[in-house]
Amino acid sequence: MAEAKVDYGNWVSKKLIYFPGLLAVAFLALSFFSYYFLIVALPFLIITAYFSYANYRFSPAGGDIQAKVREFVLDRLEWDGKGVALDIGCGNGALAIELAKRYPGAEITGIDSWEGNWDYSQASCEKNAAIEGVADRTKFQKASAAELPFDDGTFDAAISNFVFHEVKDARNKRDVVKEALRVVKKGGHFAFQDLFPVKGLYGNIDEMLEEIKGWGVDDVRYVNTSNADFIPKPLKLPFMVGSIGIIYGRK
Repeated sequence: MAEAKVDYGNWVSKKLIYFPGLLAVAFLALSFFSYYFLIVALPFLIITAYFSYANYRFSPAGGDIQAKVREFVLDRLEWDGKGVALDIGCGNGALAIELAKRYPGAEITGIDSWEGNWDYSQASCEKNAAIEGVADRTKFQKASAAELPFDDGTFDAAISNFVFHEVKDARNKRDVVKEALRVVKKGGHFAFQDLFPVKGLYGNIDEMLEEIKGWGVDDVRYVNTSNADFIPKPLKLPFMVGSIGIIYGRK
């Protein structure tokens, strides 16, 4: 019997391929009546081709870029793997599970609201953790990143991947960062990836780093993920992974 393998899905929904693709086919069919519809069909063909390419590159067959983006977060977490860690906005458990696999002595908690358009749930996280063999060291619970249900300094480490900007119950996204750091122990480590280069969400990055230091954080640094060599140029557009970065360090 073949060993079960987790499919963590694809960040590019097939709807983004099928919908413009169907419109392109419809307008191409109408072009038999008027060449004008060829012009109308062209942008839909381009959109279909682009999202098909993105879907492929994010998939394991196309280089698994989304897994490499997750690994880029974990590589910034300068933690010895001893103790307990928190994944904020765990989705289907991919990052939390990878953290548990990377640190066999650690216990990982994942939280998420499991709302919105993503087909994720607590049950899917627990199922994936069981398949990956880390169910005994991972647990998942429903919670908001804006108000974490943990005492100050509960965790030795905290991570998050591409989540903070989606937290609806926090108007100021810096508050989400502050809340995430609240539950990290003094001397603990963190690595958070989000749309930090987007000034409309976080303001000036250097000013934000100074503010974070004012919260009692000893060391905080920033790296622009979009500059990573493993990300192909076509995926560096702002609406894909062209506007993401990581803040990381030690509290």
